[in-house]
Amino acid sequence: MNAPHRDSADREPYVLDPAGGCPHADNARLLAGGAVTPVVLPGGIDGMAVLGHDALRAFLTHPDVAKGARHFTALTEGRIPEGWPLRTFAIVPGMTTADGADHRRLRTLVGGAFTPRRVEAMRPRIEALTSQLLDRFGEAARDGGGVADLRRHYALPLPLGVICELLGVDPAHQERLHELSGLVVATDTEPARAVAANRDLTDLLADIADARAQEPGDDLTSVLLAARDEDGDRLDRSELIGTLLLLIVAGHETTLNLVTNAVRALCAHRDQLALVREGRAGWADVVDETLRWDSPVSFFPFRYPTRDLVLDGTLVPRGTPVLAGYAAAGRDPGAHGPDAHRFDLTRAGRGAHLSLGHGAHYCLGAPLARLEATVALKALFTRFPDLDLAVPEAQLPRHAGFVGNSVRELPVRPGA
Repeated sequence: MNAPHRDSADREPYVLDPAGGCPHADNARLLAGGAVTPVVLPGGIDGMAVLGHDALRAFLTHPDVAKGARHFTALTEGRIPEGWPLRTFAIVPGMTTADGADHRRLRTLVGGAFTPRRVEAMRPRIEALTSQLLDRFGEAARDGGGVADLRRHYALPLPLGVICELLGVDPAHQERLHELSGLVVATDTEPARAVAANRDLTDLLADIADARAQEPGDDLTSVLLAARDEDGDRLDRSELIGTLLLLIVAGHETTLNLVTNAVRALCAHRDQLALVREGRAGWADVVDETLRWDSPVSFFPFRYPTRDLVLDGTLVPRGTPVLAGYAAAGRDPGAHGPDAHRFDLTRAGRGAHLSLGHGAHYCLGAPLARLEATVALKALFTRFPDLDLAVPEAQLPRHAGFVGNSVRELPVRPGA
């Protein structure tokens, strides 16, 4: 990492489109020029993105890279306005912006709910919810003349319902939580609307926490409230709200994209779907290959070098906001071979991707996301074996922003 380097100024910065779009063609072009590239974030803020698999893996565990916003030079210098669309990613109190002992404390408070054993115990409830949602999805298709939006009627309510049950959130809040989450994670939200969405989401989460404080239950929010009130691993009010925000947003947005992208992939690669039906590949293989080939997250904000770093021969200055380019790393030919652009369930070394993170900040909810996605996909294609897209892939409207990677709608024909 400390070999002779090229200055990032030697490479034309990539201007990220706040409106999003399919990232793969641009990623391939950028990767051809190197694993690390300068980028221009919304508002003209200079940043960097790590695109290559090996460089990203090293960066995610580098001892001189931090998550805390105090290391974000432009923020500490007052150059980041309140309505900046990525501000929440930088400043929300919680695991994603904590380092060292604080990060371990917060992760430990939540981690017990996401152990493989605890998650596996949730399988019967997930399977029951999946069956109910498939019934409603079928009804929606019949009402729609044989076509229904699978993202709206199936891929969304499953992970959103599960995480809200886990947190003890009243189902009446689910639609509003998703609406506000979408505004918070989008990178094209107009500044005044972004400020309002963050305020409204924080207020709603505070109301949810207060309701659980009045009537504690067997849910994770009640556990966090108890931790806040006990000596020892205390959780202050802002950390509580920030943790709830993280769990709800990350607990459904990424799995929503994962299931949506997997269905798109299987509809476009019927030969790969046939491998699963013939028993030559499993639904877990579908999940892992989708995570690699079409990661639910394109560019995730932020990490900051605490000193000038040289990464893959490129200087990354101290305090620079750095994006983790998960979608690019998933198709890096240097790690996944010259056919990295192909969706292949028989790929050697499948599962060797970074789409769920790496190191201390590895996705805490990974076991739950994998379980939800495998159950959802198996049940969907078992109930509707002839399911296919109702419009060409190129006509599907893309996700708003460059953080999430998916489409906003997925109209499909379930078939007989």
